[in-house]
Amino acid sequence: MKLRSAITINGKPYQAGDEISGWMIYPFFLFHMGVFGLSGFFMAYGAKDVPLLFLYLHGGFAILIYVAFYFAIFGREEVKWMFINAALGLFGIYSQIGYLLAKFGKQLSDYPVAVDVVPFGYYILYTFLLRQALLDFTGAHDNPERKRTVEFVYIGASLLVYGTLYLRS
Repeated sequence: MKLRSAITINGKPYQAGDEISGWMIYPFFLFHMGVFGLSGFFMAYGAKDVPLLFLYLHGGFAILIYVAFYFAIFGREEVKWMFINAALGLFGIYSQIGYLLAKFGKQLSDYPVAVDVVPFGYYILYTFLLRQALLDFTGAHDNPERKRTVEFVYIGASLLVYGTLYLRS
């Protein structure tokens, strides 16, 4: 993958346009963000009496850092897809988080909307990262025809998964 701007990884500086392996980026961020995302999810929905300010500081600060990395690694053009993911994600979040909460005898309406911000933010960042990995691992970033196909399949598969989970809950 080509970096969109300069970044330092493990003390080694990389410049915009440098090629780096997706295996350096995706496993780290998928794991790291998964851990922080789950902690934000459990603080928001599982723990009692977690102050909203702490939830926002813990999750909001991390989300801000991830977005800065996304701009450095993927560039502005690709980050716009985060907003497309957000639109898809509204349906996906509602169905998947609703499905997960139902497993614990809870539902989204049990919580104020302000609590949903951090788990929803992580969800949007995580699905964006999955799309980027899919584009990189299929070699679609620099192939417009393949990219359109991968994006079409991505959107279709997302709607299929979200619709199925929504109907099951």
